[in-house]
Amino acid sequence: MQAPITIVIPTLNEAAQIAACIRHLDWTADVVVVDGGSTDDTVALARAAGARVITDGPRGIGEQRNAGIAVARHGWVFALDADERIGPELAQEIMAVPAGATPAGATHEAYRVKRRNAFQGRVLQRGHWGNDWVVRFARREFRYGGSAVHPGLQGLRDVGTLTQQLDHTPYRDLSHHIEKLVAYAQTSARALAARGQRARWSDLALRPAAHFWREYLLRGGFLDGRMGVIQAAMGAIGGFLKYAFLWEQE
Repeated sequence: MQAPITIVIPTLNEAAQIAACIRHLDWTADVVVVDGGSTDDTVALARAAGARVITDGPRGIGEQRNAGIAVARHGWVFALDADERIGPELAQEIMAVPAGATPAGATHEAYRVKRRNAFQGRVLQRGHWGNDWVVRFARREFRYGGSAVHPGLQGLRDVGTLTQQLDHTPYRDLSHHIEKLVAYAQTSARALAARGQRARWSDLALRPAAHFWREYLLRGGFLDGRMGVIQAAMGAIGGFLKYAFLWEQE
């Protein structure tokens, strides 16, 4: 029996993985893909996999999620990304929420879930990637806002916690990681510029260094060996690029 839950997936050029993402959602009754202007076969593949597809919606991740929530057929919505997978154990836990049969015995207005982040076939246990919580499962009346790159659900007062983890493979390889860093940095810089913020020398010189040492030392990235160095450095580079692009716009 399919669960009365809507899954909303924002996409942009996800032809390589959108079909696999949708196929693993056969336990739910409604999958909505909101495309942000893909130039590959994302839309055709999503439709072929059985999803409802919105192609004339906005391009920002938060706005794409909101467009999908607006047409959801069910009272509960899980916002999923194309590079994430809901395993059988997490699916069972999610399906129990609308029925009021959660392990804690109470239903909240939203739930957070911990992401199990993998890179090059290895699950990252430390640093930001080892403690990555996101609020993605909520009642249909809530909407996303805030950060242009990592929008969050707004107006929540009662958030529960799911015990199972959400599988996340954000990057195919290091080149893909760098490509996403540049895109995220440009989007964040435009959002900062729209709010009138300017890039200071400390944003360019001190913020990246502070990020690296926080991830590498304070959050235990050094225990992950070379992978810890790479992940801490990539985060620092992303922060530097954000403010460098902001400076460029000035």
